[in-house]
Amino acid sequence: MEVGDLLASHPFTHDNCLAEVRQPAQGGLVGYVHPYDSKIVPEREKSLSHTFPADVALGKVDYFEVVSFSDPLSNDDVWHRLLNLGYRVPAGAGTDAMANYASLRGPVGLVRVFLDTDGQLDDAHVLPALKSGRGFVTNGPLLGLLLDGHKPGDTIASGRSVPYRVALRSPVPVDHLELVSNGEVVQRFDLTGDRTRLDASGEIAPPHGGWLLLRAWNDDADAKVLDLYPYATTNPVWLQGTAPDAHADAAYFVAWLDRVIEAASARDDYNDATEKNATLAYLREAQAKFRTMAGAR
Repeated sequence: MEVGDLLASHPFTHDNCLAEVRQPAQGGLVGYVHPYDSKIVPEREKSLSHTFPADVALGKVDYFEVVSFSDPLSNDDVWHRLLNLGYRVPAGAGTDAMANYASLRGPVGLVRVFLDTDGQLDDAHVLPALKSGRGFVTNGPLLGLLLDGHKPGDTIASGRSVPYRVALRSPVPVDHLELVSNGEVVQRFDLTGDRTRLDASGEIAPPHGGWLLLRAWNDDADAKVLDLYPYATTNPVWLQGTAPDAHADAAYFVAWLDRVIEAASARDDYNDATEKNATLAYLREAQAKFRTMAGAR
């Protein structure tokens, strides 16, 4: 099996600090860039003002930079919780390099999203592929995943054993290669030799609903990858059916937005009372959605 059979065909990198690719009114996409440097524990944060979960709940987000000028595993902890709740927010990536002086971490193009665009490079193919999660993101390792013949971004029936194929090609040794479903590692692959390549196939019985993806990561930095550590993840293949109970993830975002509302309420630099009230109403509307999910069982 050649890795080209599985890997997406078009590399796309977004190195702008602005959280959008063109204007939404022009058919562009809006996403969150360079998000988290450590895992977010709402009750322990000195202050929490990041509105990402609120914007996801209210349908404002087209993609999320899982790999960026930030900590990938902290990002995918938040991302996986949202996937568990059924929010199909695809992974994006961006280097966030400062090209006019020595970069703090990595050159332009270090962090990339590879998209399955049927070989087409125009906006009509690239932007829908990004929004649909048809590809993978990486700062080094290249990944391929087929689940029952379907690629990331697709949806398949669940509750049965299905064949899988995975591929890894990496410029550096990889410590961990694993299938992750609904936030839990369901299969680990043993990497031997120089740990830079693997082709594997088999069968797996995914749960009755939710999602499954392929992820590669290292415990420590590697001098050949100018980032915190090598990391890559595919987008999910979605599984039809009832996903596992995710009320704890919903409660996590209720607590998150408690802290954001606390921070927003304490500010005194709004233009006027109308702006403050609208901001708080927006946050409370989003929190109510998570609160409903948290209390559903």
